[in-house]
Amino acid sequence: MATKQKTRPVHEVRLGVVKAAIWANETDNGVRHNVTLSRIYKDGDEWKDSTSFGRDDLPLVAKVVDKAHDWIFEEASSTS
Repeated sequence: MATKQKTRPVHEVRLGVVKAAIWANETDNGVRHNVTLSRIYKDGDEWKDSTSFGRDDLPLVAKVVDKAHDWIFEEASSTS
């Protein structure tokens, strides 16, 4: 029986509790990147994540998205 391998992001940006995972997708036109955002938190002894952000998370969301954007453009220029 074949085991399904877990796909991992090509890069992650994290500031505090906000994290951006950057995913590479091969297309006929080359690699395209997508970004997923999450907020991590601890529930008892277990770490969990959420895609919901509070008011005070939003400045970090903006910074993490900006850093992810920078990484994607640097990655694209280094592979061109």
